[in-house]
Amino acid sequence: MTVMAEAEGDLFAQELRRWRTRRRFSQLDLAIRADTTQRHLSFLERGRSRPGRAMVVRLAESLGLSLRERNELLVAAGYAPVYAESGFDSPGLGPVREALERILDGHMPYPAVVVRPYGELVAANPAFSMITEGAAPALLEPPVNVLRVALHPEGTARRVENLAEWGRHITGSLREETRRSPDPRLVELIAELDSYLPEPGPPAGHLGFAVPLRLRLPEGELRLITTLTSFATAVDVTLSELRLEAFLPADAATAEILGRRASSRHGR
Repeated sequence: MTVMAEAEGDLFAQELRRWRTRRRFSQLDLAIRADTTQRHLSFLERGRSRPGRAMVVRLAESLGLSLRERNELLVAAGYAPVYAESGFDSPGLGPVREALERILDGHMPYPAVVVRPYGELVAANPAFSMITEGAAPALLEPPVNVLRVALHPEGTARRVENLAEWGRHITGSLREETRRSPDPRLVELIAELDSYLPEPGPPAGHLGFAVPLRLRLPEGELRLITTLTSFATAVDVTLSELRLEAFLPADAATAEILGRRASSRHGR
């Protein structure tokens, strides 16, 4: 092996061990998942064997890595990335943009938004404006961070009745992401968001993940639940990292208010 190949082998071995340990797999567990032998995996982790490209992809899939992380593991092994990373405005993602617009429009009269990693806004339907209305103009200047808008004292937070509970539901979900895939930038964002939240009160009796957003409007209080959709079968890094967050009414009163808002927006 050349010096460069040895360096790549060492880097790949370190990354493979790091990801296997983080996923809490034994060598045997990962070997079975990746359809290889524990002996071969041990050689890879010690830098004694250099993996083929197909083996790197198989290991990355078995470890449940994101497309970006799979590309990084390939580079660590000395291979070119497999998965493209297109700009969202690129011609190749034109059909995707059109499909997302249809999904957002189809979710009316309920709010819906598409975000990139770290909460960066990509697109939103008209109903989402009721989530951001009243927020300080500086928070709504591009690039808009919907997480910051949601929890900042000059953003949506001042209209949220259950801010401590709902806000910690958000930051708790982000912490789960960092436990699965460490990300210093995300850790920094979580610390910022936590600094905006009041101390939690007594448990409200919600069932685990079921934390509705209770949002004040002039017409009354909205109670909204959220659904998150990701593009699990995407083969482009950009598309795989997009998330569609859709808000749904948790009660009839909320559905009625949202319906009236939509009707007034269309002059009916």
